[in-house]
Amino acid sequence: MKVLVTGGAGFIGSHVADHCLALGLEVVVTDDLSGGFRANVPAGGRWVQGDLRDPSFVDRLWADFGPFDHVYHLAAYAAEGLSHFVRRYNYHTNLIASINLINAAVNNGTQTVVFASSIAVYGGGQTPMIEDLVPQPEDPYGISKYAVELDLRAAHEMFGLDFIIFRPHNVYGERQNIADRYRNVIGIFMNQVLLGQPMSVFGDGLQTRAFSHVDDVAPLMAKAPFVPAARNQVFNVGADTPYTVLELAEAVATAFGVPPEVKHLAARREVVHAFSDHTKVRRVFSPPPSVELAEGIGRMATWVKARGPQRPVEFAGLEVAKNLPDAWRSKRG
Repeated sequence: MKVLVTGGAGFIGSHVADHCLALGLEVVVTDDLSGGFRANVPAGGRWVQGDLRDPSFVDRLWADFGPFDHVYHLAAYAAEGLSHFVRRYNYHTNLIASINLINAAVNNGTQTVVFASSIAVYGGGQTPMIEDLVPQPEDPYGISKYAVELDLRAAHEMFGLDFIIFRPHNVYGERQNIADRYRNVIGIFMNQVLLGQPMSVFGDGLQTRAFSHVDDVAPLMAKAPFVPAARNQVFNVGADTPYTVLELAEAVATAFGVPPEVKHLAARREVVHAFSDHTKVRRVFSPPPSVELAEGIGRMATWVKARGPQRPVEFAGLEVAKNLPDAWRSKRG
């Protein structure tokens, strides 16, 4: 059985590809390397570099490397806060690219699309986030993810393409891109510690998130097409226990053996409290207990220390400057 993993040189995608190979699947991995790294691609996967925003490239994937029984779609730019300021890029990368992929899946008889959505679709004020809630996304990233969810449902009704949607949240772990200064707070904190800088916290740091190690997410996504009860369903997936950003900073400092030095920045517009209910995914998948935060942070810290500090990368194509947080303004002047 042959499968396609998009975003497979990225963080979660490369872990999903690993688990697909462990299941005995023939795996084709594609990525445009805008945020991933060729070194993340597992040795047993067939590598194809390209941009899913280009429909001709997507068609060539099926013509040259397919057909694919299942598609795992993890390619995205998941900078939720930044998405307000890169709206065009967000919709082309997260929505149009996904539609190109869905078109090809329908036209070539693919059985299932496993889609990595996000709890960003819920918006604020809906905790704990339960799959039956009506999504109310508050930023372009969440809007784009929810639009793909809706399109997958429409494609299922019209063409019989099955889908399995996962809404992961605040995923961290080995292979995460710690050079991205706009997303992945744990990676940002760890890189700042390595650089000898204080950990930057927006606002008072009392925002809460349930930080999820990648091992809580990737194995379930990989086996999803082979779990009949998962077909055409939506699942929250990740850790259960919410922590404040300040508690997270303490955990990161402990893992590196340094004092928890924090620099408070002006608050930004964001969902303050975000954590999910996982009753449904536990019922259908019976996953093992979640990785505890201290253990997961320790694992990632070991990997980050071995890799060393990274120079933070600025986004090159900001489209809107109004209300941009000062911390994100270009250091180049």
